[in-house]
Amino acid sequence: MAGEVELKGKGQALRLSMQQELGGGPLSIFGEAAQKHDLSIREVTAGVVAKLAEEFPNLEFRKRDSITKREINEKLNSFDERLGKTLFVENASIKPDGGIVEVKDRHGKWRIVLVGESKHQGNDIEKIVAGIMQGKNKDQDFMAAGNAIERMHKNVLELRNFMLDERHFPYVVFLQGSNFATESFEVVRPDGRIVKVVHNSGLLNRIDRVTASSLAREINQNYCENIVITAGDILHMCQIASLYCKHEPWKAGEMAEVMLGVAKTSISIISKDLDFG
Repeated sequence: MAGEVELKGKGQALRLSMQQELGGGPLSIFGEAAQKHDLSIREVTAGVVAKLAEEFPNLEFRKRDSITKREINEKLNSFDERLGKTLFVENASIKPDGGIVEVKDRHGKWRIVLVGESKHQGNDIEKIVAGIMQGKNKDQDFMAAGNAIERMHKNVLELRNFMLDERHFPYVVFLQGSNFATESFEVVRPDGRIVKVVHNSGLLNRIDRVTASSLAREINQNYCENIVITAGDILHMCQIASLYCKHEPWKAGEMAEVMLGVAKTSISIISKDLDFG
């Protein structure tokens, strides 16, 4: 069922629940598992939640895999009756691949503290190393970048709608692959030929396609705390997604460190509403 709560609790009980979710897999994401590239964002999120439960034993957390469009619309309508009116597909939802982490405040309300996604686009480096040519005629080193990654904008926009009453926006996206290189470098083919990957090539780079979600702020930064800007004589509170980009795969520990930092920023911002015991 979309929007169903997967796990909730506090302290050791929540940690054990997370362990069960991973099928006994590693929760020690800051230990041996930190160097792994093959841990999913779901597994990393589970480890981060377990760490939060350890550091804030009196707070109750929950992790769910989705939020329904109906719930988002109801929240919008609570702000203004003109909003949240349109819904055609009853079971429509957003489902960030890292899940949605929430904490219960002193008023019994669940508050989002972390949303994570991890996306890969661009296999050019792997193909070059393997000696595989690309393109229609199999005579190219590079494949023109696709646009699949742009679907992440939908989730970001929906979470913005849902969190219009918050002063934080804990949405983190890890982007990896040749389409998200931040510097140029060389790759050697099996025959010894050197191929240069140009990071600002319009053929490859897709970072500019996703920075609408971050208002084109610098990448690889935590923007969980909203900012207020003046445009003309109008004040705007900006909810900015934190985009982390590189061509190499993100290690579990790297993602965990960033996500834990974002979650702690969220907790700090809403701390007056939390009961730390």
